[in-house]
Amino acid sequence: MLQNLKDILTKKKNNLSRGPIVALVLLLAVIIVISTVYVVGFRKVLTVSIEGKKTKIVSYKNTVKEVLEQNKIELGPKDKIEPSVDTKIKNGQEIDIKKAVGLEILVDGKDLKIKSAENSVRKLLKSEGVSLNNLDKVKPSKDASVKKGMKIVVTRVISKTFTEEQPIAFDTIVQKDDSMPNDQNQVIQQGSSGIKELTVNAIYEDGKEVARNIMSEVVKSAPVNAVIKQGTLGVVVANRGSRAVYKKKISALATGYTDDLGFGITASGTRTKRDANGYSSISVDPRVIPLGTKLYVPGYGYGIAEDTGGLIKGNRVDLFFNSTGDCYNWGAKSVDVYILN
Repeated sequence: MLQNLKDILTKKKNNLSRGPIVALVLLLAVIIVISTVYVVGFRKVLTVSIEGKKTKIVSYKNTVKEVLEQNKIELGPKDKIEPSVDTKIKNGQEIDIKKAVGLEILVDGKDLKIKSAENSVRKLLKSEGVSLNNLDKVKPSKDASVKKGMKIVVTRVISKTFTEEQPIAFDTIVQKDDSMPNDQNQVIQQGSSGIKELTVNAIYEDGKEVARNIMSEVVKSAPVNAVIKQGTLGVVVANRGSRAVYKKKISALATGYTDDLGFGITASGTRTKRDANGYSSISVDPRVIPLGTKLYVPGYGYGIAEDTGGLIKGNRVDLFFNSTGDCYNWGAKSVDVYILN
């Protein structure tokens, strides 16, 4: 019986020594499981895309900003990121970063050197506070993609409608007058300009007019035409410096003749004469130059068509001289014969 009591005591002793160890092991096991669950719960696999280049990242951070700092990814002031840096991240999250590029904007007389990460020219201009009206021109187009080093030109276009007055030029009416020399004019009526009012639509690009369209015009005062009388008679300077007014000029062969012995009467019944200071006798073809016509022959002087001759046919004249010697001195020559008014 004593032996049985000893065995019972020994068994209880052994059971008491193992209990704390089992409990410790179980506790450690629970801690490991909880820690594993905790760590696995905070582990995230992310995809970071920079200018289309994607990289896988494992992180235990909570926000996009913390992930960037952890991986030493710096953002410029104009860089764009999606989602925002304050966004809580999730496993499988994709972070897209677009780096700003340098470019140039020419607008309103200014040359702006900027950086931008916008996708289109339209969004870029809006982000830079460049407002556009419906007529403004943008080159390249507003829907063009933004590229590094590109130059964007904004041309301000304005349409204005207004009225303005313009003069209406007058015409000059010339009336021919066969009683006046051709070097004389006479003003019958002075001309004056009229006035018309135009309604104009003009297009301006950067302040300069590039096109205009006349929408309507109203005559406020009609022009008054000028009227001028212009002579038609020719003028030739005679041998003695006088001006001979003629109505026709013909080219003719001029020869000389003198009185027949015992005669000296012209076909007109007048006596032949040579008057250096007046009108001398000239023989003509009446079919070309009517008898009685006053003439002027350079080198000979003034004359009257008052004689005829059997050899004087067509464009030929025979000039009267007082002597045969004078006739020989003249000879035969082509001259302009002026038929005087």
